[in-house]
Amino acid sequence: MQERQLTTDAKGHFLNTNQCFSADGKWLVYDTRNDDSKIASTGSIEMVNVVTGEAKQLYHTKNQTEYGPGLGAVSFSPAAERVIFIHGIRNSDEKNPYGFTRRTGVGIDVNHPELPIFMDARDLKSPFTPGALRGGTHAHSWSGDGQWLSFTYNDYVIEQLSKTNPDVQDLRTVGVMFPAKVEVVDDASGENNSGQMFAVVVTRVTENPIADSDDIDKAFDECWIGKKGYQKADGNWQERAIAFQGNVKDKNGLSKTEIFVVDLPADLRMGEKLAGTASSRPDVPEGVKQRRITFTKEGVLGPRHWLRSSSDGTKIGFLSKAPSGFINAFTVSPNGGPVKQISFHQFDIQSGLNFSPDGEYISYVAQNAVYITELATGISKQLTESSSEEDRPVSSVIWSPDGKTLAYNRYVKKNDRFLQIFLLK
Repeated sequence: MQERQLTTDAKGHFLNTNQCFSADGKWLVYDTRNDDSKIASTGSIEMVNVVTGEAKQLYHTKNQTEYGPGLGAVSFSPAAERVIFIHGIRNSDEKNPYGFTRRTGVGIDVNHPELPIFMDARDLKSPFTPGALRGGTHAHSWSGDGQWLSFTYNDYVIEQLSKTNPDVQDLRTVGVMFPAKVEVVDDASGENNSGQMFAVVVTRVTENPIADSDDIDKAFDECWIGKKGYQKADGNWQERAIAFQGNVKDKNGLSKTEIFVVDLPADLRMGEKLAGTASSRPDVPEGVKQRRITFTKEGVLGPRHWLRSSSDGTKIGFLSKAPSGFINAFTVSPNGGPVKQISFHQFDIQSGLNFSPDGEYISYVAQNAVYITELATGISKQLTESSSEEDRPVSSVIWSPDGKTLAYNRYVKKNDRFLQIFLLK
């Protein structure tokens, strides 16, 4: 297939791993990183028209330095002209730089650029505020209806406590937020802020998982299940649910990543310790049910990737090692049961995967080229020529809402090497 280079200017154009297209498919949103690890020193969010190549700046940070505030990992709502991205804490400096526990989710309405909308509230002053968190939200993903957001989370209060108490660790976990304003006193330091959304942690983690159990010490790289949820084994419909990766201990005490699901009740504001305390992390709301759905030999393996769900909610996609010894794609039902291998390469998949909007294909990078695989047949097709390691497609391959266009990054030499956006029709 013929690929088209969409951007050419001398800076980074970093696409997130999914949800980069506007709902109408006319725009792609990106941050201006030129390196995955450089969120702290990145200060701009932009979008580009997929037909004309016209670029528009949506937001830039104030007083940006190498220590922050920093921003990145921007996602377009599937239902509104709004984007959300990671934003470092506004007072970031050399002493208190951008970090896992020092970031939040900020939105921008594309028709009102430069006007930040703080989505999740942040409150570091005890007693803490229910609906606000005390650390850093990250990698925000919109639910299928564009109303809720999921994210990974690290807690600043627990991080600080861990420096003096060896029994406490800052464990990554997963949370969600939904529309309900939360008011927090915004002190002069810039550490605290109110939010448009009520945020809670929805996965349970523990410092000391029991070997060969379903205890986990890390929850991460999640996805919403289906555009409208999924059908449970008993025939009932679960409207909102999250699939996530969780690190368990095998019978020998070694860490392995398996897949878990949390079914979410309609009301997540019930619970006595949603805000956490000075010595405990925020608690999971009442009614949240967490369960493990894979019990594999190898666990989730391969390049870092977020779980993905088909739009009908019947399949959760992930990467692992096939019997051939190569990293391939697999699916599992959110109800658990057999794991199904869906790609059969004699080489490794090199990126995360994404489902096409109709759920019939997955896209990814392998052999330094763009590939798709048809789920029904397991037949894979190479869509671009295999490149050199220096020029290969980078990160994930993203579908447009109508399923007719794929977008991805490549580094291109122009005095220096810059991440540019490419399209396949």
